[in-house]
Amino acid sequence: MAETTAVAAEMANLGVLEQEQQVTPWDVNAGADGKIDYEKLIKKFGCQSITPELIERVERLTGMPAHPLLRRGVFFAHRDLKELLDAYEKDPNCFYLYTGRGPSSESLHMGHLIPFTFTKYLQDAFKVPLVIQLTDDEKSIWKGISIEESRRLAFENAKDIIAIGFNPKSTFIFNDFDYVGGNFYKNMVAIGKCVTFNQARGIFGFTNEDCIAKIAFPPVQAAPSFPDCFPHMFGEGKKLRCLIPCAIDQDPYFRMTRDVAPRIGGHKPFLIESRFFPSLKGDSGKMSASDPNSAIYVTDTPKQIKSKVNKHAFSGGRDTVEEHREKGGDLNVDVSWKYLNFFLDDDEELKKIGEEYGSGRMLTGEIKKKLIDVVTAMVTRHQEIRAKITQADLDIFFSTAKRNHADLFGSVNPCNAQPAAVPADAAAASEVVPKG
Repeated sequence: MAETTAVAAEMANLGVLEQEQQVTPWDVNAGADGKIDYEKLIKKFGCQSITPELIERVERLTGMPAHPLLRRGVFFAHRDLKELLDAYEKDPNCFYLYTGRGPSSESLHMGHLIPFTFTKYLQDAFKVPLVIQLTDDEKSIWKGISIEESRRLAFENAKDIIAIGFNPKSTFIFNDFDYVGGNFYKNMVAIGKCVTFNQARGIFGFTNEDCIAKIAFPPVQAAPSFPDCFPHMFGEGKKLRCLIPCAIDQDPYFRMTRDVAPRIGGHKPFLIESRFFPSLKGDSGKMSASDPNSAIYVTDTPKQIKSKVNKHAFSGGRDTVEEHREKGGDLNVDVSWKYLNFFLDDDEELKKIGEEYGSGRMLTGEIKKKLIDVVTAMVTRHQEIRAKITQADLDIFFSTAKRNHADLFGSVNPCNAQPAAVPADAAAASEVVPKG
């Protein structure tokens, strides 16, 4: 139980020693300087940094260029990725992907799309199957949403997820209220029996005032790490490994899972973890659904996108044109620049924009206009594709009918022959993991 005990202790240390920075699966609060110290998170959580050598190896094994979100360090940390690549080199059918979303709003914002777009890249590059968990139970518990409403939101959010372009032959989407049972529930109980209440309290910060539904939830998010939760996909055994793309705030769930895995006959899940997508109002952690002006939603109109960026995107520009020409824009705080790092695929164009804006030759209004153009094109394309998604499409992705093994591994994504959910210059940067 070393990892479980360690994560409990280190989460407690975060609360005592780093009160100015709090990162849990449910709350992200930046430090006194308004920033998240990711190096400190790596040290506290015990994960590893992604190196250029690992990125080069991913490119070599897949025959595809690294995704912009990987080569620019948005996905920056991992757990045992080298070991997974070792296994993949020997057997390309050795793992599946798992990510997710907690459906608490009618539509997704751009930050919610990040892990999904990166996951699509991983699915296409490695040609492996994917399971996507919609934790409608979690949001009903934590947000006070009725079971019926939370379940409805899960299916609405699923349409946005499908619009990203996942391979329907090798992707299974499920919501907890409708799917949990059978092997899934057996794994939940097995996981729960391995973790004491004191350990859960240390890992997740539960208090005596929390309802027992919260305390019972962690095994629900942990269980999809084991392939026998999906017998229609992978059969009854635990042979397959699992790679989980997620934001780093979800790390405590899977540290717990990794400690439990050998004790229930499974592999420890592998993780690849991202930084947080900044609010329009500044780089202080996650975007907030409670403040509509802190985020750009996939339902926003071009007029709304333009207004939000112009009025609310935090600027690194100077107080006057003269001062800006002299000192240049501050790339460390400018949100338009940060967003372009997520959504503009062309490295040379991005480099030029950084040089022009950082030197003062490009003004704040100009970099904001570039961002407006890029994001508007992405959102418009996403809306067009989502509008065409039918109940029949949902039925395909949610189907528990037995899948053809040949379709799960090595299958070329038929969606890639169609217009993507985002333009080519933002390929897959429109992106649950678990869960943002």
